[in-house]
Amino acid sequence: MDPTKAMSVFSRACPYLARTGMSVLQGLAALPAAGSSRPLSTSAADQARCSVCPGHTGQSALLAKASECPVVGPSIRANEAAEAAATAHHHQVPAACPYAKCTASDKAPASAVSASEPVSHGSQETAFDYEGLYQAKLAKKHDDKSYRYFNNINRLAAKYPQAHTAKTSNIVTVWCSNDYLGQSKHPAVVDAMKSALDTYGAGAGGTRNIAGNSALHLRLESELATLHRKEAALVFSSCFVANDATISTLCSALPECVIFSDQMNHASMIQGIRNSRARKHVFRHNDLAHLEELLAQYPRATPKLVAFESVYSMSGTVGRIPEICALAKKYGAITFLDEVHAVGMYGPHGAGVAEHYDYDASLQAPTGQRIAGSVLDQVDIVTGTLGKAFGIVGGYIAASSSLVDMIRSYAPGFIFTTSLPPPISAGAVASIQYLSKSQRERFLQQTHTRELKADLDNAGIPVVPNPSHIVPVLVGDAERAKRASDMLLSDHSIYVQSINYPTVPVGQERLRITPGPGHDAFMRARLVGALDSVWNALGLKRTADWEREGGRCGVGESRANSELHVGWKRGVEHVWEDHQLKQAHAYELARKGGVAIEPTIPATVQQQIVSATAA
Repeated sequence: MDPTKAMSVFSRACPYLARTGMSVLQGLAALPAAGSSRPLSTSAADQARCSVCPGHTGQSALLAKASECPVVGPSIRANEAAEAAATAHHHQVPAACPYAKCTASDKAPASAVSASEPVSHGSQETAFDYEGLYQAKLAKKHDDKSYRYFNNINRLAAKYPQAHTAKTSNIVTVWCSNDYLGQSKHPAVVDAMKSALDTYGAGAGGTRNIAGNSALHLRLESELATLHRKEAALVFSSCFVANDATISTLCSALPECVIFSDQMNHASMIQGIRNSRARKHVFRHNDLAHLEELLAQYPRATPKLVAFESVYSMSGTVGRIPEICALAKKYGAITFLDEVHAVGMYGPHGAGVAEHYDYDASLQAPTGQRIAGSVLDQVDIVTGTLGKAFGIVGGYIAASSSLVDMIRSYAPGFIFTTSLPPPISAGAVASIQYLSKSQRERFLQQTHTRELKADLDNAGIPVVPNPSHIVPVLVGDAERAKRASDMLLSDHSIYVQSINYPTVPVGQERLRITPGPGHDAFMRARLVGALDSVWNALGLKRTADWEREGGRCGVGESRANSELHVGWKRGVEHVWEDHQLKQAHAYELARKGGVAIEPTIPATVQQQIVSATAA
């Protein structure tokens, strides 16, 4: 109760207060009670609030004196008890409050522990069962058949595309490598790495900021900027890190940024979107109408980023790059294009699908020069990897010099990690330079992909339709996809990894096949025969079976319907069109003096294949 207001109430009932002058009462109201160390302010309003926890003050001498009165004392004490109970129920008094400290010191026994000391829970309490949680999470994976088993596969540089398993004498043919063009064993790449190893050693020595920035890093970034006809490039330890660091750094810097992400985007982009904490919308895969509907909800001045891929690795579908860029420009957005599964593979110089859209113009324009109005020129940020078609490891972005410098200056994923070792950078430079001039590997890879797709179609093996180099064979069940993979390896010495959730949705499990330049017609015939045998043994659905059920993932669906999501140009079956393959073939014949373009398969490898088949 406010002391000043209380005086008029108490004076009517208390003989002492009725005989005491107003100045004395005011003096008592301004003094603390006897024996209390809690100071009171001279203002009644100030007494009613505390700077730490409003509503708590010390008791004045006036109320202390009045509490001794046999008439009003019981009422005051009852009122204080009620207020104390209400305060305890609704408000936890902070330890920093001087009133709370004094109260605790007045009431606590001498042996009580100080409130400022942390509470200690005895060792008798049961600790959290960490191992139990680990085992429960793993059990869930086993129960839903999504647990991942890693096969021991050791690819042999001198016998590409073959490998040995844990037993070195057990030779298998690899049909699912992301070393799409076999560059990891190319002499030009290996020699460059050996030279750098002898000259600079094995390690980078630190981050780019601390002893880890070398001429090889700068040269690699220059090569990448030239390849994509951008002002600058920045190299990361992987493209997962590149995507995560770039999206999260950029979109957290853009005020009120909104991100628009394709439904089938890679986990690295999804992680970057989460880490940015920006608002996001997910548009249906390659659905331009849905994307525009979402973009149209925001003013043109709102910062926006549209994130998508050129080649989607598990389906082989291709992003609608020119149309998405046009929508982004219309609604004031910037574009973020992941070319991870396309760099080295598409375009006359291996810059990816965006370059391939302007194939002829890219052939004619000087290297590294911007081609105004081209599809590649419309893309704001390109990301790629050194770990797939280029055959090494690492990731990168290519964009304007100011954006690249901003990411370099702010992205933790770049700043606080050891840079790529010199041999890696040297090998990447050699691979990029080689593939920017050679069409041999791309020609063979694309030709082998077409031939395999045709053979599988004739056998009724269900291939998810797409215009790229990926050959996804639909199984539709996680457990049976794993069994099919195991049977190919154990019974046919063929390695093709099964793909399940969360890489693909449940019910869309598949085998992912990636033909390479080194897979010849003999190997291809063995693969098709092995798949046909496994399909029969496991009773897996063929294309006609999926068609009778209405289709799935484009398998067993009409071409018009599947074209809605496969991407590329309407009515054009392959990204590498027929006339472009003929042109690439003629170019290589002229470059090699008429030498035939065919896979280079060592005789020892051919003999091993024949032996394995006979066995």
